[in-house]
Amino acid sequence: MRLVSALVFVVVAATTAGPHAAAPRNQRSNRHAHAKIDKYLQHLDRVGSSSDTVRVIVTTRKGASDKVKSDLAGSDDQVREHKSIDALSATVPVGTLRAIAERDDVISVSVDAPVHAGADSLGTLADNALLGTLGLKDKTDAGHDVVVAVLDSGIVNHAQIPVTAFYDFVNSSGDKVKQYDDYGHGTHVAGMIKNKDDKSDARYRSVAHGSKLIGMKVLSGDGSGYTTTVIDAIEFAIANKEKLKIAVINLSLGHPIYEPAATDPLVQAVERAVDVGIVVVVAAGNEGMNRQTGDVGYGGITSPGNAPSAITVGAVDTKNTVTRSDDEVAPFSSRGPTWYDGYAKPDVVAPGRRVVSFMANDCQLSRRYPQWTATADTRTYMALSGSSMAAAVATGVVADIIDASRHASGGDSPSPNTVKAILEFTAVQLPNVDVLTQGAGSINASGAIALASAIDTRTPVSSPWLATGVTPTTTLSNGEVIDWAQHLVWGDHVVWGNYVYFNESAWGLHVVWGDHVVWGDHVVWGNAYDSVVWGATQIWGTHLVWGDNVLAYDANGTLLYGDQIDWGNVAADHVVWGSLDSTLTALGASTARWSPVF
Repeated sequence: MRLVSALVFVVVAATTAGPHAAAPRNQRSNRHAHAKIDKYLQHLDRVGSSSDTVRVIVTTRKGASDKVKSDLAGSDDQVREHKSIDALSATVPVGTLRAIAERDDVISVSVDAPVHAGADSLGTLADNALLGTLGLKDKTDAGHDVVVAVLDSGIVNHAQIPVTAFYDFVNSSGDKVKQYDDYGHGTHVAGMIKNKDDKSDARYRSVAHGSKLIGMKVLSGDGSGYTTTVIDAIEFAIANKEKLKIAVINLSLGHPIYEPAATDPLVQAVERAVDVGIVVVVAAGNEGMNRQTGDVGYGGITSPGNAPSAITVGAVDTKNTVTRSDDEVAPFSSRGPTWYDGYAKPDVVAPGRRVVSFMANDCQLSRRYPQWTATADTRTYMALSGSSMAAAVATGVVADIIDASRHASGGDSPSPNTVKAILEFTAVQLPNVDVLTQGAGSINASGAIALASAIDTRTPVSSPWLATGVTPTTTLSNGEVIDWAQHLVWGDHVVWGNYVYFNESAWGLHVVWGDHVVWGDHVVWGNAYDSVVWGATQIWGTHLVWGDNVLAYDANGTLLYGDQIDWGNVAADHVVWGSLDSTLTALGASTARWSPVF
């Protein structure tokens, strides 16, 4: 018996995935039960050995978890509970998947997918223009006392990156331990959010210098981990939100999308966190480009970047200049729309190419790439690229927004939807770039802080909540004046106009931004953008990430190539990513095509 790992974006051999490939062998499956199983597990059910085992997450109906838990393994100590999402996780034989899904008290069965953090690229160190391009000053206490939880590979034990608390979910079952980072990715992410480098000549100052960090190790020393470990940490953050004063969660990690957001366990954990008032910032993914051809494509957003309530962040190449005129979305940055649901993601983009930050001097990344590290006065730095870096920058800006809003609102924290609206409304649109590539635009920290400082969130719903007037422009340190986008990416459409100047009910808790939000007579998704984003002029099939290597099955079980997929019917449950080869059992196998989120 062997444990099968979920591998994705695998090279599709012409001999096995050609136009005459056989239809899937699903006749033996109960159709209703099969519909409850995600795409990876469906594939495993068709081709895997029934005696093989696989890690799964079983979402149950409310009140049924105890019964399912008892039947799932016959012993409580073999099954883990994830109460916030009414789910259980266990390792089960492949041959039992359909039987589990057939239960009336089971809603869905998902693979406990590997999550990963990995570099898209590295670069040489240079004086960093990050704060300048964000409109921030070098010396600032922005983000004062805003607590950010970084769920990653850890944070190095160094005086330059102090943490309030550190919890290890990989090696210590979530216990509070001394901080460490054996991979390095988490240190890089944390150092962009907050560091103590307050020297006047510091080149790599953090975005939210006054914030506080809580480290939660969910990735191992090789940068990999499991979905359930991330969910455990999110649930811990939810349970300890008030005690630890957690305001923001950073998730610079992810896995491919196997199912709709409504049944994706990681997405649902994120939604629960937002529902209690925690802002969750997520990396969009690094799947915007075919690594073999260099072609840029759509549909590469990774989970939980498809979480409707998360702030999903793509990567901008700022060319390390203050000016915005030379900025462009990095080719590796994942574009929307999201699989299954067709959400218009990312929400925003942020600097994410060759961003310099701290690095642990004795971790896997620094040992593997010594040529890309630099050490000065016991400080080790590295330049990395990826949507992980962009998410870290955005997380710092979110902390700054919360700090400014608290000062303007008598200490009250803004809701996650309010933060998201401010971040999007003040963003700067990149010219000739569609909304599925840049979302609302490139984040503008100075503008976001200015708007947050002008809003009093205590005003009644439907009332104006600007305490002071604002001008929807920002002047950078080089004198360049940039205009705010003044629109919001909202589910599967864009809302235009000045609605953020009023305290709408949509800014509150328990409201999911999507296509069921009622906006009255507000203008939603004007005709000017229909043809650009969803209209017939955009043929998604030929622009999907990986091109012909994206597989789908139609309703009759016929294998389709990427350019044959009816993207207008994106909610159909036939679409799957790549060739899911169940015979591969180790991440990083030579045939793996997935370049993980970094």
